[in-house]
Amino acid sequence: MSDLKLKTLTLGCKVNQYETELVREGLVRGGYRDAVDTESADVCVVNTCTVTNEGDSKSRQAIRRLARDNPNSRIVVMGCYATRAPEELKQLPNVSEVVTDKREIPDLLGRMGVIDIPDGISRFGDRHRAYVKVQDGCLLRCSFCIIPYVRPEMYSRPSPEIVDEVRRLAENGFREIVLTGIHLGHYGVDLNKGKPKADWVRLAQLMAQLSQIDADFRIRLSSIEATEVTKELIEVMAQYPDKICPHLHISMQSGSDSVLRRMRRRWGSQRFVDRCKLLQDSLDKPSISTDIIVGFPGETEEEFLETCAVSETVGFSKIHIFPFSPRKGTPAAEMTDQVPGDVKSDRRARLAAVEDRTREAYYQSLVGDTLDVLIEAEDRDNPLLATGTSCRYAQTFVDRSQVEIGQRYQVKIDRAASHGIFGSIV
Repeated sequence: MSDLKLKTLTLGCKVNQYETELVREGLVRGGYRDAVDTESADVCVVNTCTVTNEGDSKSRQAIRRLARDNPNSRIVVMGCYATRAPEELKQLPNVSEVVTDKREIPDLLGRMGVIDIPDGISRFGDRHRAYVKVQDGCLLRCSFCIIPYVRPEMYSRPSPEIVDEVRRLAENGFREIVLTGIHLGHYGVDLNKGKPKADWVRLAQLMAQLSQIDADFRIRLSSIEATEVTKELIEVMAQYPDKICPHLHISMQSGSDSVLRRMRRRWGSQRFVDRCKLLQDSLDKPSISTDIIVGFPGETEEEFLETCAVSETVGFSKIHIFPFSPRKGTPAAEMTDQVPGDVKSDRRARLAAVEDRTREAYYQSLVGDTLDVLIEAEDRDNPLLATGTSCRYAQTFVDRSQVEIGQRYQVKIDRAASHGIFGSIV
């Protein structure tokens, strides 16, 4: 088996990227090796995304391209599209297997000759940060989202397994670990059933356990919901400032209460603002990023302006802006009053201008501070500079001659611009 060649391809979210690496590592353990350059692979693994129609299309294109470039390969397809529409994917060229449930990954590896099934990863490609999946499944039913229909089963990994995995990654040189899940804030809900509250392990307790690992790394959380920004979570962030990045990505989607009701979100805009203020009052200049959908069905100009106003109030450091895209199979796709494309484009541009202002104001507030920065690459536009990500999720530029790629440094911020901050190694 030692000369069986492998290619992997991931579309979509951080959870998918983690799961692809888990499969790749298992196959490498079983004797496969990564195909190099123009080598044709014997096995291709495609991890698909179905969050939008475009995700489906890109997944199909990727499979056809792999079949064309690797004509004798077996293609294994997994991911959310595979769960939603396995029969569609089975019709594509070279597809030999469609994995409809991520819990089948150990069985898949076993069928492919892997005896030593991994319970976690030890590498994450050539990156300097690694994603660690701690939870799967979502029970919510936001009206625009297909994911709860394809990942409905709540599952949290045991914390000792996660601790071992994070320690292994840190020892292998990964300086930032990003905890991720389909509904990250629900970590532990399933594990704690029937236990007294004193024995519960939720996200805050997991982060405290990870923070006590004696290794050179920091922890960052991926997306979390506003209701899960609890006092307990903030207290742990404050207790371990050298280990936990003072940054939360809190998904807002809209700042209009009426739009949030149509989205079937669980809170109003004031509750969102209050949770952000609690975070800002408790930590030193925490970074808050978010997701916002513009042009949700029926969104009026007044409702859009409410979103802009909340964005200004919170002062987001980054807004991921998504023009609404109807996803077949979700209630929002069937709603009347779909917003015209030109209106969505206009609102996207106007919200991006709001983001420019809030981001630059936040970056300016960091001037004079000393931040923990993970250096990730040489700047493409200026080889005299290196670039990385600060603990506060700001792109940071430093003198290339003073740093080593892949390492963390204390950087005093000298100046700020709209696209990042500039500093000197302390």
